[in-house]
Amino acid sequence: MSGTSPGLQPPADAVKPVRHPDAPAPGELLGAHYGQCFGCGGDQPHGLHLQARAGEGVSITAEFTVRPAHQGAPGLAHGGVLATALDETLGSLNWLLRTIAVTGRLETDFRLPVPVETTLYLEAEVTAVAGRKIYSTATGRIGGPDGPVAVRADALFIEVKVEHFVQNGREEDIRAAMDDPDQLRRARAFEVNP
Repeated sequence: MSGTSPGLQPPADAVKPVRHPDAPAPGELLGAHYGQCFGCGGDQPHGLHLQARAGEGVSITAEFTVRPAHQGAPGLAHGGVLATALDETLGSLNWLLRTIAVTGRLETDFRLPVPVETTLYLEAEVTAVAGRKIYSTATGRIGGPDGPVAVRADALFIEVKVEHFVQNGREEDIRAAMDDPDQLRRARAFEVNP
């Protein structure tokens, strides 16, 4: 992680991440953590509909295709949308740790333009853990999983309790998620990102 800003450098006492024994198996599709999530939710008509799969260790792969609704400049993905795709991918890593965490810091590098109708192939991994802090890195490639890097990011996630979401979220959305009769969907609604 050379060139990483000081806030994204793990401290000397950081430890190697450990995949939780109940984490999804490598290759398993993670699915949306919440239907209304702009990054992965299926109920968002203009969302990214990002599809993430568990990888080896504490890593995942994901894909999303840039649609016309994701444009910034004519025919090109908006940089904020690409940062969102990286953030969603990085946040999904926490499912492999079975930890509820939110983005504390995200540093993004844009290297190549990403045209509309291009599929972005994302890879992310947790690099270190220090107390409640989770350090991770991601890349987004175009032209295939081995294509050139178009975007990359380093991130710091902070472990939180579910109360973080309950105390800070919009009351009617929290109530709707808590009242969902599907126990797994109810639990996953509060997994990642503020």
